[in-house]
Amino acid sequence: MDRREIAALLAYIGRLDPRTIRTDQGEARDQLAQWHELLADVPLATLHGWDARIAARQHIRLSPYQILPADIARPWESYRRDRLGRHTDPTPAADPDDQAAWAAELVGTRRAVATGSAQPAQYRAITSGRIDPKLEARLREVGSCIPPEARATLAPYRPARAAREAAVAQGQPDALGVRCDWCQAPVGEPCRRRRIDRDGYARSNAPRATPHPGRLDLAAARQAHETEQVQQPAMA
Repeated sequence: MDRREIAALLAYIGRLDPRTIRTDQGEARDQLAQWHELLADVPLATLHGWDARIAARQHIRLSPYQILPADIARPWESYRRDRLGRHTDPTPAADPDDQAAWAAELVGTRRAVATGSAQPAQYRAITSGRIDPKLEARLREVGSCIPPEARATLAPYRPARAAREAAVAQGQPDALGVRCDWCQAPVGEPCRRRRIDRDGYARSNAPRATPHPGRLDLAAARQAHETEQVQQPAMA
């Protein structure tokens, strides 16, 4: 903020909290110089969510203490950190062999994001969003992203998954779709083979290629229940 913007901010704050008003000309000049020295690198407002007047109003509304320049600078630093934390550097358009130009473009992009002149490039958000319905339909149509030849090659190295896929393909219940009450294996994880020593402590916890019988029964009961729920609306 320049001195004119600082003066406008102080006038706004004075309307909300008269304690900040300086009637003496010398005190007003010193106050303006102090605030300008401390907030010269803080913008009055940006295009993307920052406004020093909002930060000032928030402090005056919530705090009984008279506002200080730090009460404007602190939210501004939080705003900068939040934006840079959500930003992923895009690939610069500069020639990669020109290291100076490459670095300058990266620094310029980060500075624009930090100062609120540009929005963060949130490439990380792609993995956390909802799957495109068209992609879901395509995956159902294809069946799997792993070719059958590759799946057959991997089967000896992941017997539990291979047994699960074979059972589902034959219309049998998916045992790994429920939690095992015997070995406490969570959903999606294979059952464990627990060996107990003479003292009653578990000696090993190796994965089983086949699920425990109780888990199969639980999965069958769940499948029957789901089938019954689907058939009831149709009969009605």
